[in-house]
Amino acid sequence: MTTKRDYYEVLGVERTSSFEEIKKAYRKIAFENHPDRNPDNKEAEARFKEAAEAYDVLRDEDKRAHYDRFGHSDFGNAGFGGFTNEDIFSQFGDIFENLFGFGGGSARNSNRPTVGDDLRYNLRITFRQAAKGDDVRLTIPRQNICPDCKGTGAAEGSKKETCSQCNGAGQVFVQQGPFRFGSPCPKCKGKGTTISKPCPRCKGEGTVQEKKELTVHVPAGVYNGARLRLRGEGEAGRNGGPSGDLYVVIHVEEDKVFDREGQNLIYSAKVPFTKAALGAKIKVPTLDEDIDFEVPKGTQSGAIYQVKGKGLPFPGEKRTGDLLIEVIVETPTNLTAEQKELLEALDHLFDKHDETLSSKIKKKIKDIIK
Repeated sequence: MTTKRDYYEVLGVERTSSFEEIKKAYRKIAFENHPDRNPDNKEAEARFKEAAEAYDVLRDEDKRAHYDRFGHSDFGNAGFGGFTNEDIFSQFGDIFENLFGFGGGSARNSNRPTVGDDLRYNLRITFRQAAKGDDVRLTIPRQNICPDCKGTGAAEGSKKETCSQCNGAGQVFVQQGPFRFGSPCPKCKGKGTTISKPCPRCKGEGTVQEKKELTVHVPAGVYNGARLRLRGEGEAGRNGGPSGDLYVVIHVEEDKVFDREGQNLIYSAKVPFTKAALGAKIKVPTLDEDIDFEVPKGTQSGAIYQVKGKGLPFPGEKRTGDLLIEVIVETPTNLTAEQKELLEALDHLFDKHDETLSSKIKKKIKDIIK
């Protein structure tokens, strides 16, 4: 069995290369090995297909991340190999249009069922919605199948007919030396078919702009930047093809009480230095209710304590993160004369271990640090 080459090696780029660098490298290889430039050259055709397969994975953020982690292991049977020239032209028509001044053959397949475009929706939610989960109602503007003509584009009593000028190819071709150039058919505008009486509602397009009401479930514990995929909720497909998908991108607002680190919550508890020295019980908020927390004696500023299971849930799992309590020891400012006297006495006691302090000063010290 032939071992596949690394996709980055195929395109001659680094793993850190940007999308534009990857696209530029692919364009160069595709141009040099294009079938119209290399008729009956099987090696060039193989390089052409290999580059297209690599580009199909590396141009997509999700596929690329998956490939970087697992390599070819999860792509061998996932429909990413075995490209035909028609498949390549259909998927990367924009590339070949820029290279050769025409759609590279994509119009020849204009009558084939094609998947509708994917849509993206940016959803802003509160921190509490992200923490607890929520069902959010959305209104999505999108192209949908025309209800009058059921997507055919033809009015009642009319139907699509093969274009008489291009015989359904969608393109007209001109041979210039070793190159064969094509351009969209002027009669059918590259569709390969004509309609004698277009549907009045969609003007022959087969789709109309509509607003779709739907509900998206935001899972508890969702993180900022997460993408929720709603299959079939994108733009309508063409020529009977399936609809694309809707990707809801989550943007979580910052919270005034908690910071977040993964699924852990961080709460900054301000504690007077006397309570930090002697220990004290304080109230600490959680997502549900306040809890009592015992600040240990001698706690230093910046110390972090962990409360198990009081953080954010892991989406789709039963486990939960923790609450991390960061103690911030507060130093008093704007001391009164009496407070200053007591602190100086206390400082003297700590530094000199002076046993000769008056009973009155000792009593004041004892009272203030209670």
